Amino acid sequence: MTRVAFDTNILAYVAGVDRHPDDAAKIDASRTLLKQLRGRASLLVPVQVIGELFVVLTKAGASRADARATVLRMTEAFGSADSSAPALFSALDLVAAHQLQFWDALILNAAAQAGCTLLLSEDMSSGFTWRGVTVLNPLTPVPDDRLARLIA
Repeated sequence: MTRVAFDTNILAYVAGVDRHPDDAAKIDASRTLLKQLRGRASLLVPVQVIGELFVVLTKAGASRADARATVLRMTEAFGSADSSAPALFSALDLVAAHQLQFWDALILNAAAQAGCTLLLSEDMSSGFTWRGVTVLNPLTPVPDDRLARLIA
């Protein structure tokens, strides 16, 4: 079964974070995508994403207890991928070689170590592939063929 990891922004939309006028459509699209992926892919959340999501939720007005409950529910529903010291060093190599942001590189590395083939992100470079993981933006008007085949 295909393994798919999520970046923070996609899960923030799933959780209903609405900070911009076009976020309502992104919330609907992200929730629909999640429903389409269930049963068709093994879903995963890198630990870095869990931490970032907690911060996003509290900044959006959720209490710490509610944000904690949300990230725990998502972690239980999807599973998580830990980061280790070797993952950190690998992320540093990725940053140096490809000019990614460090935290994005750590997320991508966690996805690769967990055997994911897709990392769904709105703000990483869609189409970038590293160690067998391809970053895709699932919120584009026309979905990438790999994602379209997976949810078909």
